[in-house]
Amino acid sequence: MCGIVGIVAKTPVNQLLYDGLQLLQHRGQDAAGIATADGSTFHMHKGLGLVRDVFRTRDMRSLTGNIGIGHCRYPTAGSAKSSAEAQPFYVNSPFGIVLGHNGNLTNADELKEDLFAQDRRHVNTNSDSEVLLNVLAHELDGVTVSSRLTQADIFNAVAGVHRRCRGAYAAVALIAGHGLLAFRDPYGIRPLVIGTHMSVNGPEYILASESVALDALGFKMLRDVEPGEAIFIDENGQLHHQQCALTPVKSPCIFEYVYLARPDSVIDGVSVYETRLKMGESLGEKIQHIAPDLHIDVVIPIPDTSRPSALQLAQKLNVPYREGFIKNRYIGRTFIMPGQAERKKSVRQKLNAIGMEFEGKNVLLVDDSIVRGTTSREIVQMARDCGARHVYFASAAPPVRFPNVYGIDMPSRAELLATGRNDSEIAAEIGADRVFYQDLSDLIRDVKSQAKNIERFDCSCFDGCYITDDITAEYLAKIEFARKDGETHAQQKVNQLDLNLTHAETI
Repeated sequence: MCGIVGIVAKTPVNQLLYDGLQLLQHRGQDAAGIATADGSTFHMHKGLGLVRDVFRTRDMRSLTGNIGIGHCRYPTAGSAKSSAEAQPFYVNSPFGIVLGHNGNLTNADELKEDLFAQDRRHVNTNSDSEVLLNVLAHELDGVTVSSRLTQADIFNAVAGVHRRCRGAYAAVALIAGHGLLAFRDPYGIRPLVIGTHMSVNGPEYILASESVALDALGFKMLRDVEPGEAIFIDENGQLHHQQCALTPVKSPCIFEYVYLARPDSVIDGVSVYETRLKMGESLGEKIQHIAPDLHIDVVIPIPDTSRPSALQLAQKLNVPYREGFIKNRYIGRTFIMPGQAERKKSVRQKLNAIGMEFEGKNVLLVDDSIVRGTTSREIVQMARDCGARHVYFASAAPPVRFPNVYGIDMPSRAELLATGRNDSEIAAEIGADRVFYQDLSDLIRDVKSQAKNIERFDCSCFDGCYITDDITAEYLAKIEFARKDGETHAQQKVNQLDLNLTHAETI
């Protein structure tokens, strides 16, 4: 999960890109970067941290030009904390290209080998985004017959990317001296929208991960970029588009609607907010059906994503809705933090309970999902510490039992609380008296109720069905081993640091 934005305007775009990234900050707090083009010259600044921390006034002044792209990142592949893997990435041939990418290539290792052995291209990091950039660069090099790219050259190159790359990818790229290119994988797993604004000097365009970036920046949404489609906006501001995949099938990630996207976004024609309201209503109906005698005094959401679902659930059960937790907005999302210890420590820094809402009550806590259970366990204990008589826990999403390989950091089955456990065992693990999960069929129905042309969804983290048809048991075992090995090395470094500190104190 990352946030991407690209803008072609009639005036400098640095401030627009910065503001756009802040609006997409929820999609990644690990690193941020902006690249602009002034003629054939690129200007770029990127680094680790939140958008507001990465850019200073001097950095913004150097980002000149009326066309540019931006990226905010949390790590899905490669090193968790490496400034070398902050995006956008850059290659100088052909023409010079910078690229920002949201998603995950499932065949990145094979592509990296091919790039080195056949294409004679060097990939300097472990990031699959740098692999995607080099595949695009190679395809552009292969279709170009002159010093000037044509629209046909660019769209043929994207078609080549689709033939070679597997997995999820929504990307924005600048091609020096030519313009802005954006494209989405043939399944449309990760979101990408396009909007426009009519300035006094002509039309301006924006492409972004979510529609919220368009709304706040004064752009009018045109539509979603279709799966497999490429959008090219030249330096004169002329928009061109073409379907570049042979058999595109719209299959967006359903977890975007559950958790990832902001509630005020609309993705593939579906309101995230309305979907979450419907999720709460469906969950309320299920609780009424399977636990009609359950006595609940109050429904309390886990802020912020679960609020719409909790509100509708409370109305369905005819139970008071209360805010029981106050959120510290300066702590990042816990389930995407790199280490288990860091996740656990951050929960109590992130949330503080209002004791009067819990004392002596039977409380139903509502969260958008339960992934590792770290947050859920701590929150249940907080409720008990405040004097709750009984604590029930409801998840607006189905049990997360399978790795996500398309750009969400939940790749290990051993880390997923629901893997190999039934509802009673999950309740015991998080310390709740009872746990309620959304049914996947209800979740699909709730999203589809607004969808006009979505044929299916990627629900792989819930049902283990991977829509790209290239995910095998061997692949899952490989990424899980790599993750475990990486965490072992990280812990060894921590242990060595502790040892060095102890030794220094002894001396």
